[in-house]
Amino acid sequence: MAYKSILTVVTGTDLDSSALAGATAMAKAQDAHLDILALGIDHSTPGYYYAGTNALIEQATLERARKEASDIDDAVRIAMEHESCRWSSDAALAQIGTIQNLVGNRARFSDLVILPKPYGEEKGVADEAVLEASLFAGNVPVLVMPNGTMPASLDKIVVAWNQSAEALDSVRAALPLLQQAAMTNIVIIDPPRHGPDRSDPGGLLSQMIARHGVRAEISVIAATMPRTADVLARHCDDQQADLLVMGAYGHSRFREAIMGGATRDMLEAAQIPVFMSH
Repeated sequence: MAYKSILTVVTGTDLDSSALAGATAMAKAQDAHLDILALGIDHSTPGYYYAGTNALIEQATLERARKEASDIDDAVRIAMEHESCRWSSDAALAQIGTIQNLVGNRARFSDLVILPKPYGEEKGVADEAVLEASLFAGNVPVLVMPNGTMPASLDKIVVAWNQSAEALDSVRAALPLLQQAAMTNIVIIDPPRHGPDRSDPGGLLSQMIARHGVRAEISVIAATMPRTADVLARHCDDQQADLLVMGAYGHSRFREAIMGGATRDMLEAAQIPVFMSH
């Protein structure tokens, strides 16, 4: 089992802020085909201009987005010219409201989507929209790379386990990486006293992945910090982990946007790649 179709989305000509380098490294490691979507974003919102100017302004913004997509595609082709992996690049443009359909349709025919960190000083609503389109409309696992590059190896992987369907989907989707790791650490934070595996937290999950050849150990830890993301980040640091596998958006995206949540908090603070599925 391996990832044979990998997608990455590039939304700017500064390729250092994209995940192109990491996606290329993963494609080589998995002997996969890398699809690159050079996406120009039209940030305008039709319907809010003076009468008579709507069509002119909309046309101008679309042309600007089309040129941006073409420039991104040119930059990608120059960067990939001498790469040894199989790859293809397509230019496309979208408004914020249509990213869901465009990216989701591309993502659904991929085994894995690799994206840069969607939150940060130079990040915008489009980065978050691309991530959510891949997870929800594409229904495909996403590997988020904080600095856009792959670690030299993925020898130690931490799996955040909380009994949720999202977490289990992420583990299943991450099996090709777990099988190649030297060790997988299943971490459980404050397991419920009356949970279905209260006598052996993480035992069934460990058994399941062991049958796939994954070497696993279990850590049960206390929530010693207010945010789950902070506890996970510290545990990953203690374990010297190369990758974190976790479920994405156990609560609604609207609730996480307003109230916060483990997914958003983890992506904001992530220092290592995060593999997610919903």
